[in-house]
Amino acid sequence: MESVDPDHFFETDASQAQRARKAAKAGNKHGDPLEMKSKILAAVPDPKSPLSGIFVAESAGFVRQVKLTSSEPQATYRGPKAPVTCLAIGGADNKTIFAGSWDKDIWSWDIASTHLGRKYSGHSDFVKAVLCAKLKDKDILISGGADKKILVWDIETGRRLHTIQDPTTAMLAIQHLALDPVLTTREEIVLVSAGSDPHIRRWKVRLDGYEQITETFHDRPGAERLTIEEHDTSVYRLVFDVDGEDVDLWTASADGTAKCLSRSRNFVAEDDLNHGDYVRAVQPTEQWVITAGRDEHVKVWDRATGKLYCSLEGHFEEITDLVLLRNAEGSPEKICSVGIDRTIRTWPLQKTDLDDVVKEVEEAKKSSIKEAETGGESLLTAEEEAELAELMDD
Repeated sequence: MESVDPDHFFETDASQAQRARKAAKAGNKHGDPLEMKSKILAAVPDPKSPLSGIFVAESAGFVRQVKLTSSEPQATYRGPKAPVTCLAIGGADNKTIFAGSWDKDIWSWDIASTHLGRKYSGHSDFVKAVLCAKLKDKDILISGGADKKILVWDIETGRRLHTIQDPTTAMLAIQHLALDPVLTTREEIVLVSAGSDPHIRRWKVRLDGYEQITETFHDRPGAERLTIEEHDTSVYRLVFDVDGEDVDLWTASADGTAKCLSRSRNFVAEDDLNHGDYVRAVQPTEQWVITAGRDEHVKVWDRATGKLYCSLEGHFEEITDLVLLRNAEGSPEKICSVGIDRTIRTWPLQKTDLDDVVKEVEEAKKSSIKEAETGGESLLTAEEEAELAELMDD
């Protein structure tokens, strides 16, 4: 019988230390963790329960509907035999959930019944991003893959409408897609794409065709640039700030930063937050900007000053996604983080509640350090402990 115990295999001191660190951190309850069966690679809010529900994509090939008040998923959507990397909700009346997979396909299910729907096949490599839109009266699915292609689909018929590629610059694997809520109309959507290169591209997409938008410089009239290039390397996330006045574009990158690309300045970086390691996700609110990524920390930045307000520690593997949880009025109330450690964690956004969480995390760390220093044993004698107990009672 072959062993799978890592203690039975050669490991470097660094690997052993890393494994021990994660094992020690795994038992923490910060963020009220809910544990799934496998690694969580993406998450989206549940439109019917925006404050308490999300859908998650798992590496085991499942999509799950999760109520954040329960450790048991409400529903499980099965079909793929490879990791599910991205999710989108759309179709007629937003009744369908779509999932991109390592198997190169986009899968779909009826949300209420969990019945498997149409499968969209056309990519020649991993599907990394999906989103839904509407053009005229057609429900549209848009997907991006590691094959460097963006495909536009008619959801009802499954017919591929367009294959989008940049003819002038080398477009690498697509990592994320977003719709510009300001410029998108019934006749034409404005799509933003990001990938494994520093270039962010914008596209006008219609039923009868598409074209790439020519970018310009805010301070150089008449000068053009082929793409928006504000990062040094891969861009993992694109989020339009729907709570902000100008609906600016926030980006997260492997260069360790999250940036606000100002609409009024033709998407030149206006704010630059140095997270310090690969940033996988970013979510702006009116008061905060929240970032997360490879360093396992959810970082909350004061939007007015650009300074780090606090760091929320709980995950013990890379964080892959952030979801804003909104109340009935549509205002962000909580932030939900998911990660490779298989956990879903929920954090408050009110200042006083954040302070309480940070205090709790710090006290837990101090207690852990004290236990390590004393071997878990009290430094007091039995008589001294009895005396201390009497003093505490008094």
